[in-house]
Amino acid sequence: MAAGKRRAPGPARHVPAKVWEGRLGARTARAVEEYTASYAVDRRLFGEDIEGSLAHARMLREVGLIGEADHRAIRSGLRTVRDELERGEFPAASADEDIHTAIERRLHELIGPAAGRLHTGRSRNDQVATDVRLWCRRRTVELMLGCAGLQEALLARAGEHRHTPVPGYTHTQRAQVVSLAHHLLAYVEMLQRDVERLADGYRRCDVLPLGSGALAGTTLPIDRRITQRALGFGALSANSLDAVSDRDFAVEMVSSCALLMVHLSRFAEEIVLWTTAEFGFAELPDSHATGSSLMPQKKNPDVLELARGRSGRVIGDLMALLTALKGLPLAYNRDLQEDKEPLFDAVDTTLASLGIVADVVRRLRFDTAAMRRAASDPMLLATDVAEHLVARGMPFREAHILVGAAVRRCVGEGRTLTDLSLEEWRGLSDLLDEEVLALFDVDAALRRRELPGGPGPRSVGRALTRAATRVARNRKLADALAG
Repeated sequence: MAAGKRRAPGPARHVPAKVWEGRLGARTARAVEEYTASYAVDRRLFGEDIEGSLAHARMLREVGLIGEADHRAIRSGLRTVRDELERGEFPAASADEDIHTAIERRLHELIGPAAGRLHTGRSRNDQVATDVRLWCRRRTVELMLGCAGLQEALLARAGEHRHTPVPGYTHTQRAQVVSLAHHLLAYVEMLQRDVERLADGYRRCDVLPLGSGALAGTTLPIDRRITQRALGFGALSANSLDAVSDRDFAVEMVSSCALLMVHLSRFAEEIVLWTTAEFGFAELPDSHATGSSLMPQKKNPDVLELARGRSGRVIGDLMALLTALKGLPLAYNRDLQEDKEPLFDAVDTTLASLGIVADVVRRLRFDTAAMRRAASDPMLLATDVAEHLVARGMPFREAHILVGAAVRRCVGEGRTLTDLSLEEWRGLSDLLDEEVLALFDVDAALRRRELPGGPGPRSVGRALTRAATRVARNRKLADALAG
């Protein structure tokens, strides 16, 4: 026998109905079984569980803790179980408290005593932690790709509207002129931060806990690096106590989802407003709107309202997960079973919302004429007049007061700034000449804002190119992480 290898143990004994049956003699009460079961929730981890078990079995064979025949039987049995689960033909049992014990039970039915060797050197604690990390790594990539898809949809629409003026708002009041492209690019920037957060979280998720046992590792000569390579993890956990109780990576993922949903909610809110008769800046396609059960004229933005509303649910998922973790002593506690429902819900909701919002963006019709009419409100260029005075030497605060007085006068008289004659402007300040009259051209106002990050057409053109490059990089990064 090769140095460092152990002879495979003798035949495995009977596997009890409950894995702890050797310690607890009384049958578990039915109410307890029902209360503690999680099979309905964690069943979706079956792919990750089998992937982790295949890697673990391979490691056990390579270090000599199981023999070749048992390894072949375990590998074949696990693949059969995976096929049954994928086809929806898995024979679940009422005693299955979770997907992990269900797979172990079914494996024993298929291959007999050899199944009892699979759990060698492993606890459900490090097994489950590994499964959840595997799941989170995959979903992180999907979320990154979902963000990239929405970014691309926004970029395509922004590219159509570099020269389309629209009011920019503060306090939901018209403020200054921007372009529609510039407005849409603001959401591309938000999503870029979301992608970067997800990618950063992936690095901390990419740590293998398998081999940590229940909390103190194992006395058996396992080789964690074999399973690390098999599963493609970037690092091994450094502390067995922390490894089995750590759910920071799940918190980070749900937190990223919560903030991403807040961004989607902000976008949804704006489009809901823009599609009202009061704004009239946009119209939803009939395919992405609903009607009223009572009022025949209604066209409702239900999809966007639901995206806005579901942001609250994902924020709640984050609070639920943080609350479950906040009082837990080291190491594993059964409270950690409650990590999956908020995690799954947050990711599922965010992925679905990314897809449907991107679909809306591609099909949304913008009323550029209505936008231009609103952006042509001369009051939006009051700041330009103040800055015109500053460029001629007046202190900004003095210019602000002077133009503010002109605005107050116009409002009181039912006029606007373009109604003021040249003589009236000159009466306000001798620094104002006929050039002030040219300040109220909305397209010229955009062209005056050709600074980095500004809404000028050339600046927006550069921003579009830069954003397209970053989104392409996002896709490449996601593909690389997916392996």
